[in-house]
Amino acid sequence: MFHLAFMTDLAPPFLDTRAPGQLLARGVCRHLRGHDFVTLEEFTPERGKRLDVMALGPRGELWVIECKSSRTDFTSDGKWQGYLEWGDRYFWAVDEAFPTDLLPEGTGLIIADAYDAEILRMPDEVRLPPARRKAVTQRFARHAALRLQMLRDPGLIL
Repeated sequence: MFHLAFMTDLAPPFLDTRAPGQLLARGVCRHLRGHDFVTLEEFTPERGKRLDVMALGPRGELWVIECKSSRTDFTSDGKWQGYLEWGDRYFWAVDEAFPTDLLPEGTGLIIADAYDAEILRMPDEVRLPPARRKAVTQRFARHAALRLQMLRDPGLIL
């Protein structure tokens, strides 16, 4: 089992069955781990909202990262402004070919691929109100624990 997972991780991106945005998310998560952040992909802070990556930092900071794999992916998604209220900083993660001049001012920029990333532009921090921070952090923890439990016991009905 370990060998298969290890080999899959090393497969070239063109053999990977994940969507381009999911590959970007993986690179972002790997990079942020190097900065002592823990991450959840496809995190749902409330019904109807799904964040590509939510990151929890060593001092309790919360970052939202939206992964965009193409111009069309970016222009077809008008929900991003509703995600600003869920984190202290908001970033776009795109690949090196993405036309970054499309991205709104005041947001962060991460250039990523399936294996790593680099933060090119740090957005201003807008701290969440304490009650919202507590609620989001608790939801993050519960979501992470449920994912771990499902991995450890896939037959469990939740």
